[in-house]
Amino acid sequence: MRLLYLTQWFEPEPVMKGIRFARALADAGHDVEVATAFPNYPRGKVYDGYKVKPYQRDEMQGLTLHRLWVYPSHDGSTLRRMLTYCSFFVSALIFMLIRGRRYDFAYVYHAPIMPGFATALAYALYRRPFILEIQDLWPDSVMSSGMAPGLFGRILNWICNFVYRRAKRIVAQSEGMKQRLIERGVLANKVSVLRNWSNYVERDDTALPASFAEAFEGRTNFVYGGNLGQAQSLDVLIEAASIAADEQPGLHLHLFGWGMDRDRLVALAKDRAPDHVTIHDAVAPEVADKLFEAADILVFHLDDDPLYDITIPSKTQHYLSVGKPIVAGLSGEAATILESSDAALVTKPGDVEAMAKAFVQAAALTGDQRAEKARKARGYYQRELAFEPAMARILDWIEKDAGK
Repeated sequence: MRLLYLTQWFEPEPVMKGIRFARALADAGHDVEVATAFPNYPRGKVYDGYKVKPYQRDEMQGLTLHRLWVYPSHDGSTLRRMLTYCSFFVSALIFMLIRGRRYDFAYVYHAPIMPGFATALAYALYRRPFILEIQDLWPDSVMSSGMAPGLFGRILNWICNFVYRRAKRIVAQSEGMKQRLIERGVLANKVSVLRNWSNYVERDDTALPASFAEAFEGRTNFVYGGNLGQAQSLDVLIEAASIAADEQPGLHLHLFGWGMDRDRLVALAKDRAPDHVTIHDAVAPEVADKLFEAADILVFHLDDDPLYDITIPSKTQHYLSVGKPIVAGLSGEAATILESSDAALVTKPGDVEAMAKAFVQAAALTGDQRAEKARKARGYYQRELAFEPAMARILDWIEKDAGK
């Protein structure tokens, strides 16, 4: 079967479903091509070695990649962020109208919804089926962030409902997300739940850079890697580290990444805990994994928002797969997963005092206790969230939904 994988984000960007996913589709016997944008996430700057053009054909691990024009931006401007999403919609729609009929089936990754909208329009014309995978529930998430007020929010809501009606199947990353879709009017038998896996791979050929090894030396290192955005409310971690350091003076919080909130967090760290918090630049995924391996504790936080109760951040699976004790401030299904693993200390989001106590408790773990938490983390991941069984389900859905 000729398959198209359409996604705005793809390697070399840090992505959930990238070349590993596309390569697995091809290894199952399908003829797979990928349509995506020129890489610019998370900083909104085009990666070195790339230049935005109307179109560029690439290859990666034996697969054809179609790079489509995009207006790159990922700053605090709502207008520029919307231009990024809408520009890729235009490119994707043109691509689908020109080439879409060549494919028997499309697998579309959302968020944003715009690749799904382009596919829904083109495949209404060509009468082709597609699966829509939802990682971020629109318009709920963009309206919650203030990016889609008033009339624009209503338009976005109509677009989402149109795409949901046209999709052959919708894959949601959580049970709560499925329930929210059903409440919107999507048929229950049209929605399948598939929790994300992790792309972590232990690498012997990647060394931890010497500067980071030196920064970690002699400390109890709490490490976060990812987006430094408003949704993460990472000021909670900084404030908690400042308090916890009074009882655990060797404690040090490292935040790696970029995001709209970065400058504010840097200023806060210098003010509240200059000796116990360091905010580093973003690093390549393979370096990030080495940092996670070198950490004593992995940590993350999400804002206190009902929307996040039905969202399972990919960091949940990734941290479990690395195999480290975890401290997390969040609620909902992600909290349930972490608590079930018995590898994590989970606090309510936004509770600085509870997070500080969790920091102190985690820092006090003995070497044997940390090793036991690590074993439980990896074991839970392999039982509940691993790549192979999830991929088997996806391949089965594609075969059924394509009518073959």
